[in-house]
Amino acid sequence: MFVLGITGGIGSGKSTVSRILEDRGLLVLDADEISRQVTAAGGKAVPVIAELFGPRAVLSDGSMNRKYVSGIVFEDKQGLDMLSSIVHKYVFAEMEERLGREREKGTKCVVLDVPIPVNKFVDLCNQIWVVTCDIDVRLARLEKRGMPKDEALRRIDMQMTDDEYCELGDFAIDNSWDLDELNSKVDKLIKEQLHERGIRI
Repeated sequence: MFVLGITGGIGSGKSTVSRILEDRGLLVLDADEISRQVTAAGGKAVPVIAELFGPRAVLSDGSMNRKYVSGIVFEDKQGLDMLSSIVHKYVFAEMEERLGREREKGTKCVVLDVPIPVNKFVDLCNQIWVVTCDIDVRLARLEKRGMPKDEALRRIDMQMTDDEYCELGDFAIDNSWDLDELNSKVDKLIKEQLHERGIRI
């Protein structure tokens, strides 16, 4: 089974590339979606997060208090690293379990959509596509989502640079333009990298 990784910084359009691949028929395992599951009420990561950040880190329904925890970690790099380490542990355990089931089913290709390309992600993937984007375009997208510019800049600064992402990836997709341009770039890579491996989608 061929495991294709998609990664990139906030506002780059990583999730849009994953949606294009999903629309073409590939199974996408979304790390953000899985992280929401493991930090929801009854989620495996919640007790560890409560132990680390205190009782206010958990809401009355038993889910992680995202607003409270985000307010801590996006002001504190060490706190962000600790939270990421906890969540990544449970996210990748779930991903590995799902990948195992897909291998048993004979699935030819699975996409892993992961915002932070930690070692575990790199190890699981046969190939990685990095989505990059002009900083001004990223800021405009994030502001359109309702994120204040100063918060968007702070979150971008906390992440890896495009160059650092690209060092880990096999191919880069510049998503600084429109959706038609992005579709064309993704379709080109599908033809060159997936079709050549017998993965028809």
